[in-house]
Amino acid sequence: MFIQTEATPNPATLKFIPGRTVLDTGTMEFASREAAARSPLAERLFGVSGVSGVFYGYDFVTVTKADGDWQHLKPAILGAIMEHYMSGAPLLADGTVGNDEAMDEEGEFFNEADADTVATIKDLIETRVRPAVANDGGDITFRGFKDGVVYLNMKGSCAGCPSSTATLQHGIQNLLRHFVPDVVEVRPM
Repeated sequence: MFIQTEATPNPATLKFIPGRTVLDTGTMEFASREAAARSPLAERLFGVSGVSGVFYGYDFVTVTKADGDWQHLKPAILGAIMEHYMSGAPLLADGTVGNDEAMDEEGEFFNEADADTVATIKDLIETRVRPAVANDGGDITFRGFKDGVVYLNMKGSCAGCPSSTATLQHGIQNLLRHFVPDVVEVRPM
């Protein structure tokens, strides 16, 4: 098994590509060892000293470190990913195939009168933003829209990335303002 690694714009996060599908649809994020209990792979990765976050995409796993040097962490992370796939263990402990989409949509907020605007915003995020962000090992999901402000949730390599503010303000905000005149600003949640 050959696992590729790629740097991300976030120096605290590396993208690992195992050469097979990780998650059929959507994404999953594990921000703590406790959250990782639902996934044997995430548990193995949190077992590596210095790991502070795990994120699954379609064909990649991103790992975020709290401390330590990638030169020392990378071999242990590669070993954990390889052990998981060689063991044949399911991605989720309960054997289901899931993702965080239901949790992403839970708690969304917007005025019902803005439903058409929100549908356009979501479509733009889904078709133009998320594919680009996935290339960098992360994800961005819609959280809400109020008073012309779009609220987005940043995950994976995007969470805590030094360039995320520029991405939001210059990339996503400009895109949304261009296509949706009601948008005045984009903020992270």
